[in-house]
Amino acid sequence: MNQTHDPALRSWVTSANVPNADFPIQNLPFAVLRRAGTDERFRPAVAIGDHALDLRALHATGIAPSEGLEACLDDTLNRLMGEGARVWSALRADLSALLAEGSEHAPALQSCLIALGDVEYRVPAHIGDYTDFYTSIHHATNIGRLFRPDNPLLPNYRWVPIGYHGRSSSIGVSGQTFPRPCGQLKPPDAERPEVGPCRRLDYELEIGIFIGPGNALGDPVDIDDAESHVFGLCLLNDWSARDIQAWEYQPLGPFLSKSFATTISPWIVTMEALEPFRSPWERDTGEPGALPYLSSARNSAAGAIDMQLEVLLQSAAMRDSDVAPQSLSRSNFTDAYWTVAQMVAHHTVNGCNLRPGDLFGSGTMSGNQEGSQGALIEITRGGVAPITLGNGEERTFLQDGDTVILRAHCEREGAVRIGFGEAGGTVLPASSA
Repeated sequence: MNQTHDPALRSWVTSANVPNADFPIQNLPFAVLRRAGTDERFRPAVAIGDHALDLRALHATGIAPSEGLEACLDDTLNRLMGEGARVWSALRADLSALLAEGSEHAPALQSCLIALGDVEYRVPAHIGDYTDFYTSIHHATNIGRLFRPDNPLLPNYRWVPIGYHGRSSSIGVSGQTFPRPCGQLKPPDAERPEVGPCRRLDYELEIGIFIGPGNALGDPVDIDDAESHVFGLCLLNDWSARDIQAWEYQPLGPFLSKSFATTISPWIVTMEALEPFRSPWERDTGEPGALPYLSSARNSAAGAIDMQLEVLLQSAAMRDSDVAPQSLSRSNFTDAYWTVAQMVAHHTVNGCNLRPGDLFGSGTMSGNQEGSQGALIEITRGGVAPITLGNGEERTFLQDGDTVILRAHCEREGAVRIGFGEAGGTVLPASSA
């Protein structure tokens, strides 16, 4: 905690001072953007209220110290991500001071601001590798009950942070559209598989974890050093073709059922901004403790993050009638069975080398209460219990034209609420059969 977290801090960008704004001065998340509809180069920026501060333009003014800001001259955040926590913190402190109420530089910086309504985004980093974890025990149990009623949770789950290697080429930023995936399906009553459009398309409410400095090949990251390798968090929707997945996942896990699209929010909230919202990492009574390489006093005391999550759906008919998206579920990142630090420590325990800009998905964040399920397959119990939307439409799985929106924020007494913006994506009709 430092002066950037001061709840009394206010900005000369007045929209940042509005109660419950996603981007107050205590947040300052990073994205890569440009003015919409132009051929400008994309550039790094931080959000402040309803504006973005163009960091390349800021550098050109010569006002701010160059450390950290020099790394923001590219069209991705990879160089900044690789600089490490000391540089990130120094840059954040400089930006906070420049944007704070009373800053002598406010008039000169007005020209560096771009209204958020006037920008378009791109994926903020070159993502070399993408790993999707499976860290909600409630989601794993709910899914297991559908496929293995007598043995819903496999015995390794409580010991191993389960993950699989995903496809980085199909990761897109909020606003992504994609055709309904096609693939091999085998209906229960069919003698042989068929090829066609997915019929059981689903979303997954997840947290994205962007890696900062990497580690050398063969050099595991200690759990107490793990978060120094994490730049920040975003929202992530790991779209899933459940019928393709059911046929293909044994013996090696997801493949074409996951690789067709993944949507992330454009803004990355830094780990430093999340400090006021730390929570103990706890497990229910009777659950085993983690193995030594996944255990530390620091992780137990404050390894979890109190982040409130929400999924909303807007059908094409709702959109045409100007009906607002409907909330489907709410959960919390504290529902994760494993922490961010444990995911990093486990990913590298075999010597795997991470690199700046690598992305982790947390896995679907479901709670253990009704209304906290992070995927339709859980909400509809595998498609046998349809939900009814406010306009009378029913859903078991997603239909063409559906838009799914993820939102998140952190809120706690004694701290200023910060938000993550949105990760929205829309399903288009299949392009082939």
